[in-house]
Amino acid sequence: MSNYTVESTIVQTSDGAKLRTRLFKPVEEGEITDNLVVVLVHPFSILGGCQAFLQGIAAGLAGKGYKTVTFDMRGAGKSTGRPSLTGFAEIKDVIAVCKWVCENLSSDRILLVGSSAGAPIAGSAVDGIKEVIGYVSIGYPFGMFASILFGRHHKGILKSPKPKLFVMGTRDGFTSVKQLQKKLSSAAGRVETHLIEGTSHFQMEGAEFDNQMVNLILTFISSL
Repeated sequence: MSNYTVESTIVQTSDGAKLRTRLFKPVEEGEITDNLVVVLVHPFSILGGCQAFLQGIAAGLAGKGYKTVTFDMRGAGKSTGRPSLTGFAEIKDVIAVCKWVCENLSSDRILLVGSSAGAPIAGSAVDGIKEVIGYVSIGYPFGMFASILFGRHHKGILKSPKPKLFVMGTRDGFTSVKQLQKKLSSAAGRVETHLIEGTSHFQMEGAEFDNQMVNLILTFISSL
């Protein structure tokens, strides 16, 4: 028997996009650890990214007592609207979902987690949502070629004083370990990194790494 349930809803953004959204939560209300809600932001929509990529992490966190929300950004899955090439329109999506969390789940504490291109998008939203108390990046694309699309997002998370964790494989094809360290050397606030030896960017998006991501997120939450 599953130790979590899934509810579906639609969240509307400030510019009218309708986002297919799922809430993963423990079966019993008494099993909810606290009122912190984890919001997961999926990889690049234009390359096929959608909330299904994050289902395993969401289920794992819900099983550990945390309400967790996934959603399809505009133009992904069955969400309306069109995806943008640089991810700036999608910032509105993250803000809308976090607003829905605060209004419907009685939460004033949100952890934002972004995977791949979802990391810069989530990072740009962090300081625009006062209820966000921390940020986790899984494979942030800081490298030179990825920066052509996402470079303007960098300053959003690097200047934020909120606690942040950057998880990356040492064989990430978009960002080298040296590039990651150089970028984070100028970051404000508390910054943590976790490198997964011998792992590539797209490997980390696979289901075999879901449990490891859940445990890293739980450890980070315990420090907030």
